[in-house]
Amino acid sequence: METEETSLRALESLMTEFFHSCTTNERKREIEELLNTFASQTGSWRHCLYFLSNSRNEYVMMYSLTVFENLVNKMWVGVASEEKAELRSCLPKLLLSQHGVLPFFIRNKLCKVIVDIGRQDWPMFYHDFFSNTLQLVQTPSMAPLGLVLLKMTSEELVCPREDLNVARKDELRKLLLEQVPTVLNLLTGILETVWEKHSGSATTPPPSPTSGESTLILGSESGALCSLALECLAHLFSWIPLSSSITPALLASIFHFARFGCQLPAKIKSAPTSNGDHSTNPLPANGGTGLPRAVQPVGQLERARLGVLAMSCINELMCKNCVPLDFEEFLLRISHQTFYLLQKLTQTNSHSNSNTHTHTVKSRLQELDESYLEKFTDFLRLFVSVHLRRIESNAQFPLVEFLSLLFKYTFNQPTHEGYLSCLDIWSIFLDYMTTKIRSRLADSDSVLNRYKDALVLLLREVLNRIQFRSNQSQLEELDDETLDDDTEWQRYLRQSLEVVAKVMELLPSQTFSTLFPVLQEDLDIYLGLQQFIVTSGSSRRLNITAEADCRKLHCALRDLSSLLQAVGRLAEFFTGDVFTGRFSDALAIVQRLVEVTCYGSQISLYDVETAVPSVLKPDLIDVHAESLAALQAYSHWLAQFCSEVQRQQDQTRFINLITSSMAATTPLISAKVPEKLLLSACHLLVSMATTVRPVFLVSLPAVQNVFNLITENHNHQLTHEAHVLVCRALSNMLLLPWPCLPESEQQWPSRSSNHARLVSTLTQQYRLLPRPPAYQHNNKAVMQQTLSVLRDLVESISGESTKSRQICYQSLQESVQVSLALFPQYIQQPDITDEMLSFFLTLFQALRVQMGVAFTEQIIQTFLSMFTRDQLAISILQEGSAGSKVVQKFLKILQVVVQEPGQTFKPLLPSILSLCMEQVYPIVAERSCPDVKAEMFELLFQILHQNWRFFFKSSVLSSVQRGGAGEQMENEAQFTAAMQALGQSFLQPDIHIFKQNLSYLEILNTKHKLYHKKLFQSSMLFHFINVLLQVLLHKSHDLLQDDITVAVYNMAAVNFHNFYSSFLPEFLNGCQGLDPHQRATLARNFTPERDLPSFTQSVYRLVNDLRYYRLCNGSLPPGTLKL
Repeated sequence: METEETSLRALESLMTEFFHSCTTNERKREIEELLNTFASQTGSWRHCLYFLSNSRNEYVMMYSLTVFENLVNKMWVGVASEEKAELRSCLPKLLLSQHGVLPFFIRNKLCKVIVDIGRQDWPMFYHDFFSNTLQLVQTPSMAPLGLVLLKMTSEELVCPREDLNVARKDELRKLLLEQVPTVLNLLTGILETVWEKHSGSATTPPPSPTSGESTLILGSESGALCSLALECLAHLFSWIPLSSSITPALLASIFHFARFGCQLPAKIKSAPTSNGDHSTNPLPANGGTGLPRAVQPVGQLERARLGVLAMSCINELMCKNCVPLDFEEFLLRISHQTFYLLQKLTQTNSHSNSNTHTHTVKSRLQELDESYLEKFTDFLRLFVSVHLRRIESNAQFPLVEFLSLLFKYTFNQPTHEGYLSCLDIWSIFLDYMTTKIRSRLADSDSVLNRYKDALVLLLREVLNRIQFRSNQSQLEELDDETLDDDTEWQRYLRQSLEVVAKVMELLPSQTFSTLFPVLQEDLDIYLGLQQFIVTSGSSRRLNITAEADCRKLHCALRDLSSLLQAVGRLAEFFTGDVFTGRFSDALAIVQRLVEVTCYGSQISLYDVETAVPSVLKPDLIDVHAESLAALQAYSHWLAQFCSEVQRQQDQTRFINLITSSMAATTPLISAKVPEKLLLSACHLLVSMATTVRPVFLVSLPAVQNVFNLITENHNHQLTHEAHVLVCRALSNMLLLPWPCLPESEQQWPSRSSNHARLVSTLTQQYRLLPRPPAYQHNNKAVMQQTLSVLRDLVESISGESTKSRQICYQSLQESVQVSLALFPQYIQQPDITDEMLSFFLTLFQALRVQMGVAFTEQIIQTFLSMFTRDQLAISILQEGSAGSKVVQKFLKILQVVVQEPGQTFKPLLPSILSLCMEQVYPIVAERSCPDVKAEMFELLFQILHQNWRFFFKSSVLSSVQRGGAGEQMENEAQFTAAMQALGQSFLQPDIHIFKQNLSYLEILNTKHKLYHKKLFQSSMLFHFINVLLQVLLHKSHDLLQDDITVAVYNMAAVNFHNFYSSFLPEFLNGCQGLDPHQRATLARNFTPERDLPSFTQSVYRLVNDLRYYRLCNGSLPPGTLKL
């Protein structure tokens, strides 16, 4: 005893020293080694039992429990049966005697060790493990401890880690499922008892939200007990199937506690807590209080937490999509309870403690716990997305009234996040409605009429919520200046407009008639600004200076920008089959948009001085830019209008629209115009040229001005992006075929010569560049700008007709020749080489037919000669640099070449394969280089996939006739090297390369029967299966577990007999750390099934049990005799 006492004091001293701030890392390592050596000694647990019983040092207690945990989870197989029995007896006794005084984290750790023992030994050797837990739950004074153990049992036994084999995991789940009815009855009893004790009317749900409104006073002990019971239920519901064990009584009890989240805090003046919350009676840290503990009232935070836990339970049930038929009644019951809670949340009655204070719905929601509202919104989302289709047709559920309450709940949310989450629910509902109407065209009107009023209300309120005139203070809170992809305001607006668009799809005329008057109101203000412009000398000023007027104008302009976006978002609903039916509405919109853009450009509001320039100037620019963007959104409608008028004589309206819109757009293509507005104008010009394609577009004076700007004024100083867009628009006007006109009327000769002149002008400086070493500083800028413009011109016509591509290549031919001549001179300048290769890559993708075989081959040979092994190494090893990007582009070009059908580029294959396997692969094989690796393996795959007969000569017919035997194999060494490279990639940690290459193997098997090839079967198949199984065993790529298993199945399916009779025994014999009996068990449990689901289960079982056996064998004491 004295020795143990001395050891305890020494351990306390060591632990205190270890955690002391002055202890060095070296000393900490020494102490750690000492502790690990002590823990690994046989029988060390007996000392730890003494330490745990006799020390109050938290470090010592935690260390002792860690020793127990390690013993149970990693060494249990090797522990003597008498010692196991002693542990099963001692630890629960220790818990029962000391749970009241142990810190909660020590108590929980001790509980977990006991549950871990139960996971190993129940019911065979620890038969009373579960019954003892249930007994504790039923003993009032021990119920909290019992519930902690019960929840841990659910967590640890249902989802155990790998320290159990599959048979044991299945056994535990089955055993627990048998206990579920008993456990649920016990938990129901606890919740019902507490509720009945504190509420006389708890047995029946109140008929209306206003009854039973008095605040329930709940003792702190009862509150803690209910929290534990609800936590237990939430975990149980996460894995048990829906069954009759989930009784109406249990459901009613959970919803009783869900009401706690709906109750407003009592209005009793008290000091605020540290986080600003007011608590009527905050609970002291150790439970000490002026009141007896049992009657200590639960504070608002604790009550809200009970509500959150109850909602968590309900959400676990709601997210189960697989609902048995006999559960429809259960769902209806949940739906009615939901309806009641929603009524309660959105009621506006007087406060329970103050008859003079009436709550609005919004103020009520503001006072409720935020977590509760989040959980309730999640619940509503699940209800609408998963179960609405089951409930809607049930006459007992008042769905329209439910939507009315959801409407109140949505538009009284206290936070923007809460509001957007509710909009998501409406989007789900609108998608459901759209799908339903499409599938029931016969009675679609009756379905729509049922919800029409609700949807129109929704539309009006959503539109109202994006308008500053009615919500300025709330909307100004949204950040609109963050440099992320999306600002808060943009996300808010986009989500709102998506709801508007979904309503438009269901109710087009109502949506149009609701939106257009609101838009018109703001347009009138905008179009009336001209009268307030005062000109003095060369400056112009907006004569609106009063603060109220400026604020009103600011709101009107912000709203106009938003509504113009809304109008643009709805453009898709005027094209296609509904073009004729909705023509007049669309024409009115487009004419209005053209009017607005013309007005903005004529009076140049972006250039006007204002009283509040930091606010009003951006507003004016935004409105102008959004009007152009909205008009651009109608380019598909204009294209359809263009096709229609081609067949008619009267084209006046269409010509006027296009002429006016160009007159509004082209003056903005200037370096003096703000960039946002300039880019909007450029994008509209591109859409007119690319999508609408009017015959007369290029001849319009306004468009001719742009041609002159670009071709005659090389110092136009447009931003690079704007310059590229304008060049694309001008090129497309000349290259793209006009719609609805025969080939004879396309005027190709004149368009071709004009395009050649345009490109010649754009590339003049580039073509005249001096060759190195006569290098000038601006060479690089000229090369990069010209090449990016040319690349964009080619990309924009890549999917167009042959004629367009022919003309394009004729115009570019000289520039391409110049680029090829310049390439070797700039090979040491990766940023220029990168731009050149990007250009060549686009050329190969879009114009390789027009370039011809001889020239294409010349380009490839030039590149192959330039990218020597040393040059590749220099480029690749600068990972993430311009050099690395150059190699990626080069490999992409080769990918395009090897994918070309026919025999055109087949002579290049040996050189490309050689570059890939002998020059690039050795450099990247043992290095990270993920980007270059991905492109290299893509190239390797395309060589194999697109050129299969380069390796396997035989045709499909001849291989069928020979029964697959005696395949004609060519270039075997290269094929084997390629397969080895793919196999090697599975031994490396990069999960993206692994996934990519695994999919390549599967495609090659699907398309070319790779796994069935004689060479693959004889010398590669088992190696690949072995590598993939080893990856599963090491859990290094667990995210790809399913993909790997399917690949193993497909490889095994080539010859199941060989797999089961040869590979599996050989694989198991090669596995270290197993005894013969375990190998035999693993082989026996891998059932020789031939379907994928059974095979997958067998692979999962093999991997799990093999890891388990290794764990067990590794934990046995030295010299243990294995029977």
